[in-house]
Amino acid sequence: MKCQHIIRSQRGVGLIEVLIALLVLSFGMLGMAGLQMWSLKYNQSAMERGMAVVQTHTIADAMRADRAAALRDEFDIGLEAAAPTGNSFAQTSVRTWRQGMIAALGSTATGSVECDGAVCTIRIRWDDTRGTNTTPDAQGNTAAVLQVVTTVVRL
Repeated sequence: MKCQHIIRSQRGVGLIEVLIALLVLSFGMLGMAGLQMWSLKYNQSAMERGMAVVQTHTIADAMRADRAAALRDEFDIGLEAAAPTGNSFAQTSVRTWRQGMIAALGSTATGSVECDGAVCTIRIRWDDTRGTNTTPDAQGNTAAVLQVVTTVVRL
């Protein structure tokens, strides 16, 4: 008689344990999904920074290919300046460089070159809002997060 009483009091306990385990597992899976989202965001940002560094090397190599023009500041361009329209090697290189940045980093990407003798500073700026953790304002607008990669090269 006592054995039947113990069996009746244990009825349904296995089901409750399974439900609690499922609840804990669900919270764990939600946490993993959140971590995956953060990982993708930061991966995107890191990839864009890497592409920006490659772009600085692209124009630096073009400047080294025509060192005389670089020393005459023919590659120099400001961040807000329009791409040159001429047909010289330097102007074509800068124009192609800017087009490559836009293709790689988006329509907000721009770059500048500023030489002081044989030392040149190359800057690339782009909007990294997608790859960073930004919160929208009350109207749902997200402020632009401008990233800048600066490389100093010696010709």
